[in-house]
Amino acid sequence: MRISLNYRSAGEVFDMNFFHSDPFYISRESKSYSSIPSFHYHDAYEILYIVSGELHYHIGSQPFQLVGGSMLLIRKNDEHRLINPNGAKFERVTLLFKEEFLGGLLSGDLSFHPLSAFQSGSGSLRLKGQEQGYVEAIFAKMAAESANEFPESGFYLKILLSELLIYIHRLLNSGRPYMNCSTNQVYQRISHITHFINHHYDQRLTLEELAVRFHVSPSHLSRTFKESTGFTLIEYVNHVRIKQACHLLKESNWQVSAIAESVGFGNSTHFGRTFKSIIGLSPLKFRKNPQAGYMAVKQQKA
Repeated sequence: MRISLNYRSAGEVFDMNFFHSDPFYISRESKSYSSIPSFHYHDAYEILYIVSGELHYHIGSQPFQLVGGSMLLIRKNDEHRLINPNGAKFERVTLLFKEEFLGGLLSGDLSFHPLSAFQSGSGSLRLKGQEQGYVEAIFAKMAAESANEFPESGFYLKILLSELLIYIHRLLNSGRPYMNCSTNQVYQRISHITHFINHHYDQRLTLEELAVRFHVSPSHLSRTFKESTGFTLIEYVNHVRIKQACHLLKESNWQVSAIAESVGFGNSTHFGRTFKSIIGLSPLKFRKNPQAGYMAVKQQKA
């Protein structure tokens, strides 16, 4: 992204925390640190999506715990900061866009406003497995189109952005919890637990065993984990395992049984049932056509 410092007032004093954004920008990257560690803000709306790993964000004084499948919606001019206390690797998609990029979509008397998802303020949203695949497919199309720069790319990117904003709008209207935040003490503990799961997903992980390891009661861990991440503990463990399984199905020639064992499932039957419940396809069908799994969500929403 081409970023430049902006002079807030006349003279030689400029604001080091403000960044100009392009009308549209998207990136997907794996890293363990932020190139902008301090509070900052910019003149664009931002959609941050965590593909894998876990991060902490502050928007103003409000903390957010983000795990794989989390989406953070940040209004323009809201100060925010990324914090990665464990220094662990994470993968994220960063999408920035200005109102001007949507152009004519913002004019007229519309029953739906493309920026309605931001009207309640900045906040976070947790996506289920197939929903994650759906938005990741849109992000992949955006990244490819942005890189190709065909004459019609600007128009197509506007269509893809509109599709994403409509999808988010419908998720929010479905009653999905939004603006989940937690106290510092709670989210520090949950951060340690998610960090442990992200690096030990191939091991036996139960609510009772994790409660003992992290010195909390199972009932307290169950409640606070759900409040902080939007997932039950077993849902989160399964999502981490299936995300890794998807990677192995696409990038390796391992047999399904070997992949199931490598990501922590005791048998292939349980793995296949869990995989299909999250992705919408069997592991073998996903291996043949990963994009088909992403389209399953669209068919269900129709």
